[in-house]
Amino acid sequence: MTIDYDDFTRVDIRVGTIVAAEPFPEARRPAFKVWVDFGSEIGQRKSSAQITRHYDPQTLIGRQVAAVVNFPPKQIGKFMSECLVLGFPDGDGEVVLIGPERPVPDGGKLF
Repeated sequence: MTIDYDDFTRVDIRVGTIVAAEPFPEARRPAFKVWVDFGSEIGQRKSSAQITRHYDPQTLIGRQVAAVVNFPPKQIGKFMSECLVLGFPDGDGEVVLIGPERPVPDGGKLF
């Protein structure tokens, strides 16, 4: 399936810095609750992320990640997820986060 460039521009993918992370034991699949700072325009958003295989909450803090910020909030158990942190599957299907190769200003839009 092909899409128009306009379809791509409707998905708002931004870079942000993880400022907090904690286990999410109530999730059906192993996950963390993460809070991502997208800068002054967007602010801080939280997300449920199934990234427990390769990451620990403590090592996520300070890491820049890419996330979709214009999906509607989604209730996951008692937690409201406000963005979708992005990654690619490794050889076992486990999530490997994506982010910039060097520091960039939080809130920058993917193009």
